[in-house]
Amino acid sequence: MSDLFDSQAPERVPLAERMRPSALDEVAGQAHLLGPGKPLRLAFESGKPHSMILWGPPGVGKTTLARLMAKGFDAEFVALSAVFSGVKDIREAMQQAQAAKARGRHTILFVDEVHRFNKAQQDAFLPFVEQGLVTFIGATTENPSFEVNSALLSRAAVYVLESLDENTMNALFERARLIACPQLTVDTDARARLVGFADGDARRLMNLVEQIQVAAETAGVNPVGADFVDQALSQNLRRFDKGGEAFYDQISALHKSVRGSNPDAALYWLCRMLDGGADPHYLGRRLLRMAVEDVGLADPRAQEICLNACATYERLGSPEGELALAQATIFLACAAKSNAVYKAYNAARKHVAETGSLAVPLHLRNAPTRLMKSLGYGKAYRYAHDEPEAYAAGENYFPDGMDAPGWYQPVARGMEARIAEKLAHLRRLDEEAKAQASPERT
Repeated sequence: MSDLFDSQAPERVPLAERMRPSALDEVAGQAHLLGPGKPLRLAFESGKPHSMILWGPPGVGKTTLARLMAKGFDAEFVALSAVFSGVKDIREAMQQAQAAKARGRHTILFVDEVHRFNKAQQDAFLPFVEQGLVTFIGATTENPSFEVNSALLSRAAVYVLESLDENTMNALFERARLIACPQLTVDTDARARLVGFADGDARRLMNLVEQIQVAAETAGVNPVGADFVDQALSQNLRRFDKGGEAFYDQISALHKSVRGSNPDAALYWLCRMLDGGADPHYLGRRLLRMAVEDVGLADPRAQEICLNACATYERLGSPEGELALAQATIFLACAAKSNAVYKAYNAARKHVAETGSLAVPLHLRNAPTRLMKSLGYGKAYRYAHDEPEAYAAGENYFPDGMDAPGWYQPVARGMEARIAEKLAHLRRLDEEAKAQASPERT
């Protein structure tokens, strides 16, 4: 096996840095931004850099894109981290930009975790952005609408990056294995463990590959299986498996305890995972998923409480912020449950995939021009607010020929019970209207 971790070797470059893309086409994921004709692809191809905010979770390529932009525009690259920098550092960065300008070169200023700068620090960038001295690229894991001041935000385009999907992560894993440890075999279950634990974060995946490579070499293990991954991670990274259970068994237990409306059990598994070193941000995302998937409209407050818990943890950190996650967990467990939205969404997606692009009925089409009106766009559309009870009874909102599918079936629990009553009343109005209407639409 190739020994990339030999103590006699020169100081190694981290795998994540060795795998950093050197060209736009090497960037993993983000097809919605980097595909042909997509916004960031067009920005690169234009030859004209513009200020932007890159918003997305960790390890999805924000820093990489900023570096590639500097390379693509043949510009100086100056990086600041809001965690370690202050106004003095900003001034020094601007001095570097002035010096670059004197040499005839433009500067890309990259500010990582820009949301951690306060308003005064963010304001310090404004005059230099307005003068065109620098092209500002901020990276944030938080919603820039709340965390970036409006003056700076108004001068930058916002691009939303997504967590890397499973296929992309599997492809990255194979590339990383071939670079770090080409002679090491990792079986399918072990790979799934590593990819799942990385949770869409490419940087974390690279770190895990390096740790598994070291562990396998030390133990003389090849091939690597799922049990070895669990053992290696519990020793070198996490303490989840104190009783032998896998990480995903514990998150499954947390989810099922919430779904089963047992607050003590849910709190137990939350504390087990926090005690084991689980990333609280990851747990917050899982709680938010439970709010949408298992509570839904039976208690819409659940989603807001989970979002607030994530924001509270972000502001307070550990351990104080973990209390907000505990509060959200107990609320979810005690809340009325409904997966009606989850089931309706899946059924609707399946139907759309099977039926394709059905035409929008004429009466529902927008008619901003005289030509469109002459073609019948919007004709006979009934404006709901002008109708009794602000409801156009009997109106059809589906493509012609498509029957009402009845995907959404609210349960008789929590707020959804009231939603069910309202929908039943509206359906009765529909039936009465159909009974009174002539066969032809007037």
